[in-house]
Amino acid sequence: MSTIKDLEPNGVFRNFYSLTQIPRPSKKEAKVIAFMKQWGEDHGLETLVDECGNVIIRKPATPGMENRKGVILQAHLDMVPQKNADKVHDFETDPIETRIENGWVKANGTTLGADDGLGAAAAMAVLEATDLQHGPIEALFTIDEETGMTGANKLQPGVLKGDILMNMDSETEGELYVGCAGGIDNIGTWTPAYENVPDGMTAYRLFVKGLKGGHSGMDINLGRANANKVMNAMLLMAAEKYGLRLAKIDGGSLRNAIPRESEAIVVVPTDKKDEFVKYVAEFEALTKEEFAATEPELGILCEPAAIPENVIDVKTQNNMFTAIARYPNGVIAMSEDFEGTTETSSNLATVKMENGKIVCASLTRSLVDAAKDKLAEQIRKVLTDNGAEAYSTGDYPGWKPNINSPILNTMKEVYKAKFGKEAKVMVIHAGLECGILGSKYPHWDMVSFGPTLVHPHSPDEALLIESVQPFWDFVVETLKNIPEKEAIA
Repeated sequence: MSTIKDLEPNGVFRNFYSLTQIPRPSKKEAKVIAFMKQWGEDHGLETLVDECGNVIIRKPATPGMENRKGVILQAHLDMVPQKNADKVHDFETDPIETRIENGWVKANGTTLGADDGLGAAAAMAVLEATDLQHGPIEALFTIDEETGMTGANKLQPGVLKGDILMNMDSETEGELYVGCAGGIDNIGTWTPAYENVPDGMTAYRLFVKGLKGGHSGMDINLGRANANKVMNAMLLMAAEKYGLRLAKIDGGSLRNAIPRESEAIVVVPTDKKDEFVKYVAEFEALTKEEFAATEPELGILCEPAAIPENVIDVKTQNNMFTAIARYPNGVIAMSEDFEGTTETSSNLATVKMENGKIVCASLTRSLVDAAKDKLAEQIRKVLTDNGAEAYSTGDYPGWKPNINSPILNTMKEVYKAKFGKEAKVMVIHAGLECGILGSKYPHWDMVSFGPTLVHPHSPDEALLIESVQPFWDFVVETLKNIPEKEAIA
């Protein structure tokens, strides 16, 4: 097999391939919106694009199924644009290069976009199929899920007519999700004074590299290193020992990805440069030992650089180093109700110099809204106590589990009958759109599921091929078994 278009189930993989050929990074979805609109119309289906850019495609019930409850198949069109440092790729113009490797579909040095292109492809396969049994179908393709859930937030009530939402954005086949974490972004900003570089200094470029990164919700419990934390710890100690001054810092790239790389330009007194270089090597060795089990490719590059134009003032530098050292990061609490599930977490996603300011950003997640808000308050205090302006934004609700959900019970029965084993009922420490969508359509009965996908939001993203057929069979069988509408008295 040379391309993913040859894989089975063919309808799913063929449509997924089409999506990989269309640039669709978050907030840059114009091309994929136009593609989906044309695709729906070409298939003779009622198709509309709302003011926000969400695409809705409707398909009538098949004969004899007209009285079944309406189902909304939901997936998001955007993808996380992450690539390896040495990969030349423009996410706004270039297609994703896919390959098949040892039973997995992967991309060549970039994110794959199976999150959530595979869910969208499955919905497309249902819409175009002529051999399925189902009641009324609406497919909702939302935009900008990855950087703010804009499509879900701006979806208008009353547009969709169905009763059941089947979100196809979960990442383990055989698991049914009935709840998810809410989230909030936290932003801290320093406005430093810029000073001339002191005399007698030597400049270096520091680069933390080789980390796995990953999804800041799904992978936060795996003990991976955070490039911003690693860089800051190194700079903090070097400032104390060797009088290091900071000229530039650029760490992380996306709010919902564990940062894989961080770069800094620094200067140190020339008479201490040999000690400094030795220190960086020793720090690298200690950090590699600390993360030996989770980060085998971790490395810290230290190379001579040109003297920068200026450095930031010592007070701001010390404030930033102290704040980031104290910044909550990683798993904060585990769930008492769902064993092995993260309840509350924080990911220090980016630390960057932008327009003369230093800006750090993190994403706080929790299954408990009160815990999320408390942690965000704690983070803001860490920032303001150390001279930063701080605020939180983009607050979105979690999805409260309903273990008595009728669609959940239907799908559990279907899965057991189809595969001879029980589906696992789970909650997910990530932001699904279900919480927001459910606030717009409170009557919806909701569940989330999908095929097996690993390392989303990183260039290691991979889709397990053998999980897609049972996922598709489960979709088909579930649609066949959707209950009838309740009679109106």
